[in-house]
Amino acid sequence: MARITIRIEDELLDRLSRRARRVGVTVSELVRPALEHAADSRAGYVFTSQDEILAGVLQTMSIVAAAVRKRSPETLEQGMADARALLHEKGLLAPGELP
Repeated sequence: MARITIRIEDELLDRLSRRARRVGVTVSELVRPALEHAADSRAGYVFTSQDEILAGVLQTMSIVAAAVRKRSPETLEQGMADARALLHEKGLLAPGELP
């Protein structure tokens, strides 16, 4: 198997290492699928599909949040707290952000 060397910021390596530990893989195993996707000419630009999915999810969640806020602000507040806890558990909150 070939080896590549890339330079990244220490903070990025720390985040990748934490994420890899949480899911029980090495950093190489974590990033290898992204490299494979980037090399696949049929897959298109590596960020496009993720950005489109994220945009759709954000729009849907905004509509749901608006509807819940109107009916029950307390339910919305609890749902947001639950979401932050899940994001924290998966390592998706920025360092220093509280769940």
